[in-house]
Amino acid sequence: MIKILLSGCNGKMGQVITRLAEQYDDLSIVAGYDIADSGKNPYPVYPDLSKCSIRPDVLIDFSNPAALESLLTFATSREIPVVIATTGHSQTQARMLKKSSEIIPVFHSANMSLGINLLIGLVKKAAKLLQTSFDIEIVEKHHNQKIDAPSGTALAIADAVNSVLDQKNEYVYDRHSRRKKRSRNEIGIHAIRGGTIVGEHSVIFAGNDEIIEIKHSALSKEIFATGALSAARFIIGKKPGMYDMNDLVGR
Repeated sequence: MIKILLSGCNGKMGQVITRLAEQYDDLSIVAGYDIADSGKNPYPVYPDLSKCSIRPDVLIDFSNPAALESLLTFATSREIPVVIATTGHSQTQARMLKKSSEIIPVFHSANMSLGINLLIGLVKKAAKLLQTSFDIEIVEKHHNQKIDAPSGTALAIADAVNSVLDQKNEYVYDRHSRRKKRSRNEIGIHAIRGGTIVGEHSVIFAGNDEIIEIKHSALSKEIFATGALSAARFIIGKKPGMYDMNDLVGR
């Protein structure tokens, strides 16, 4: 039985993971961490991780970037693998993750959906072939409660595209202040927030007289919970280092 400590357990994603984990015979959430004193969970919840005396096999984080330092301090001091599914980390926090991966295995992904990670693979192939004659634009849509924009997934897609281009392109987030034509060396990234949209990401390749669009739509938060639980299984027993969905799906 894999014992999980769930950070952000009282949030929307935390509650989805809690519900989904009950359907698995080999997984059990033994403790939660959340500064919000709300929700009824079938496990103890700690507002202060230093007070947690339970020893988990893995920590899953679906919370807020502000919690990262305390999570990593807890995990590294106890040599517990972590699955970081929270987005919106700063460059300083990205360095924290990298530093922690020298001590423990760290699984970090901007999106836990297997479908999104398949999309990224397809987009990289398309960008490599189309880079000389197609403009590239990324559009992402999320619910009106999402804080960070653009989404971590949109940025991960843009980074994946840039990784295969012969010349690195500039990311352009807002054109209303740029009174000039679109340059060839840019990737437009656009964020839409509204209603209860779980998550949609489209990558548009616009050429002369033809458009290619590769799109992924998330219809339920359960796809992210399933991915996070799969990552928890995967990271157990791994050596210290950085891991992501590429390692999980074997791409």
